[in-house]
Amino acid sequence: MTKIKIIIVLALLGLGLHQSYGQTYKFSTSSLSVLEKNQKGNWGKWSDLKLVNILVKLDTDKSRIIVYSEAIQVFEIVDYIPLEENETDSLYSFTCKDNNGEDCTLSIITRKKQDNRKQLYINYDDRIILYNIFNYK
Repeated sequence: MTKIKIIIVLALLGLGLHQSYGQTYKFSTSSLSVLEKNQKGNWGKWSDLKLVNILVKLDTDKSRIIVYSEAIQVFEIVDYIPLEENETDSLYSFTCKDNNGEDCTLSIITRKKQDNRKQLYINYDDRIILYNIFNYK
């Protein structure tokens, strides 16, 4: 009986000491723009930039991205797409499902030749939401 208790205690200690290697990244937004397809399926024009200050959290532990807008947007990460990099941009992309189960791709782009300006693109088949973002302080 004492062996069983010792094994249970050791197992619980092992679980309690387990370390997670995922990370959480936080960003703040400064502005928002939207691009939509029209009824003919052609892309329209980007909307005027709207000033917004919201928190965006990339949580690799829970495989999700949360945009804390008025209506909170939760994106479950289905696939981590390998980093794409060229002379002008670094692109981190994620295949996701949103709150409604709709497929989308989220991309965090760093514009190297624009003082490392960061942007978050939320790409759906019929619309793209763009947030200008910066590291949360």
